[in-house]
Amino acid sequence: MPIQWFPGHMAKARRQVEEKLKLVDFVIELVDARAPLSSQNPMLQQVLQSKPKMVILMKKDLADQRETDRWISYFQDRKMSAMAINVNDKSDIQKVIHLAKEFGKAKMDKLLKKGIQPRAARAMIIGIPNVGKSTLINRLANKKAAKTGDRPGVTKQQLWIKVKKDFELLDTPGILWPKFEDEMVGLRLAALGTIKDQLLSLQDITAFVIQFLQGHYPTLLEERYTIDSDMQDMVQIFETIGKKRGCLESGGTVNFDKVADVVIQDLRSGRLGSITLETVQ
Repeated sequence: MPIQWFPGHMAKARRQVEEKLKLVDFVIELVDARAPLSSQNPMLQQVLQSKPKMVILMKKDLADQRETDRWISYFQDRKMSAMAINVNDKSDIQKVIHLAKEFGKAKMDKLLKKGIQPRAARAMIIGIPNVGKSTLINRLANKKAAKTGDRPGVTKQQLWIKVKKDFELLDTPGILWPKFEDEMVGLRLAALGTIKDQLLSLQDITAFVIQFLQGHYPTLLEERYTIDSDMQDMVQIFETIGKKRGCLESGGTVNFDKVADVVIQDLRSGRLGSITLETVQ
């Protein structure tokens, strides 16, 4: 069943992106390194048209490095500049600035040839909610230029931010698309906290995560919760995790909602390990 989600402020944000696109020289698109394709807004791909674009895979410190390398190759094979970063790594921030300057240089060279005085390059930064956009902007600007938060939809308006003398960034609100035709896309984004937890059952999201880990990261699952890949009964799995992690009610009954919350928070925080929920096909 397609998952539908399209608040009015996101429809307005899309129109604003379309209107402001002509003001920028290139686009910086942020995706989550743990689900790069699922976190790439297909609606915005149509809006961006032929505007030059660099793709940044965010939260690489939480993702599986082997899979991240494959995803970078995936984007590069499709003629997109791509790199993965940890926003808390200063060297990664410098790499973003360097690549952005390279993108801007092409535009500045064109202005020079026309006899026009070069200006700071202008970029629009886009991404779905909770991908780390505001945090990256603050690192690039070396100040608290944008609001940050651990919930989707913190940024509500567009803002211009200067990055030294190198370029100017146009911040935009995180935008999702009308509905997820592929249920797996919705489950991946829900697991990573991109869409609000109320949209899907947290227990269903957790069951998806556990099944994925059994197939791709069985060792991490066993180390954290003593669950092996042969255990298929989800009720038994939840009860095993609940007893190990103390998710109990009076009388020793396992609280499945608490189990779900524990697993999801372990995933999002990286306590489960370096995990990528989407593999290159």
